[in-house]
Amino acid sequence: MLWINFVDKTGSGLWLSVTALYFLVVADLSASRIGLLMGLAGAVGIAGSPVAGRLADRFPLTRLLLAVQLVRAASGLLMLAAHGFWQLLPLVALGSFGERSASVLTKLYAARVAGPDRSRYQAVQRTVVNVGYTLGGLGASVGLAFGSATVYRGLLLADGLSFCVVAVLVARCAEPPSATRTVASSATKCPPAAARPAAAPARPAAAPASPWRDRGYLGYAATDALLFLDGSVLRVGMPLWIISATTAPHGLAALLFVINTVVVVLFQVRLSRHGRTPRLAARTLRQVAACYFLGGAAVAASVVDDRWAATTAMLVAAVAFTFVEMYQATVSWELSVALAPDDAQGAYVGVHGLAQSAERAAGPLIMTTAVIAAGPLGWLGLGTALAGTAFLQKRMVLRRLDSTRPVTNPSGLSVYPITVSDN
Repeated sequence: MLWINFVDKTGSGLWLSVTALYFLVVADLSASRIGLLMGLAGAVGIAGSPVAGRLADRFPLTRLLLAVQLVRAASGLLMLAAHGFWQLLPLVALGSFGERSASVLTKLYAARVAGPDRSRYQAVQRTVVNVGYTLGGLGASVGLAFGSATVYRGLLLADGLSFCVVAVLVARCAEPPSATRTVASSATKCPPAAARPAAAPARPAAAPASPWRDRGYLGYAATDALLFLDGSVLRVGMPLWIISATTAPHGLAALLFVINTVVVVLFQVRLSRHGRTPRLAARTLRQVAACYFLGGAAVAASVVDDRWAATTAMLVAAVAFTFVEMYQATVSWELSVALAPDDAQGAYVGVHGLAQSAERAAGPLIMTTAVIAAGPLGWLGLGTALAGTAFLQKRMVLRRLDSTRPVTNPSGLSVYPITVSDN
């Protein structure tokens, strides 16, 4: 699966770097039409997480992932022949839906394969993903030096073909064990007549837990949507702030991506130890809170009328928000799986995937219309509010974990059931 992620993100890096330019130069869309196209496609993509999660509880994971990768390939390759807003809209939306679906399915595959070691596996996977994005971005930057429509089409073609390669790799993967499908299969198998009790009463199978009726898990997912704002901070907020409100060199805005990638590659695996257990992950939210506050305060301080001081403040903020990203990725990965019951893991993780989808849709708007518009106080308020959200989530998660009680199963072993409803 690591090679799959590497190929996937390398191809995605080629396309994400030139998406808007492709629509401008090749499709001849206006800036407003491009914004509308990407916004509507992103809204459709939000549905990919819960739909893929629900299907993963019922069907083989590798078959679903194979189908999704083929859908993504078809979306990209068909865009080469599409013209105009209305021809592009369904294809871009289909690609967005496939991207969010693939993200959830890949996460579930890793969680099922890695088991208790899922935190370290996730850290290695994130490192591979960042390397893939970096190589793809470097390839796109070479293409941007030419800037012709032919080059843009070539980058889109390479992205579409990368999904075909990924589909071939997925087809060779073994199906990971699934508690949901194992239980379902066992329930449908009837024992021989001689083995059945003569007067055994009929017992209806218990319906799997629903994340939509689990207020505790929904609350956790809602707070995670806010804590994922570090992505919009690094992609949108800080670059715009550097150019519009500080005396720091404008080239620093491009350097932020490099700093982020290098720090993640160097430290993500080391920080995976913070996600070894659900309780340790919950306690790590204190570090998330501290880094959020430090990052917001540093950006607020960057308005000083000194080039070097402003640059230093923005570099401190970039590192702080990158550590937020790494801590949050580790914590969120562990808790989104650990707080989900085994009989509905896909559905729960799918609903949690809405948190990141919501951040991608609303995050840029929050950055531009609220945080940046409010000036230094906006950044200080953002850091303080998200630090408070991290502490609130820590309290919610620990309370949920404390509500579980050890239960002795027929084998005499003590197990800890997951609470699936706070009603």
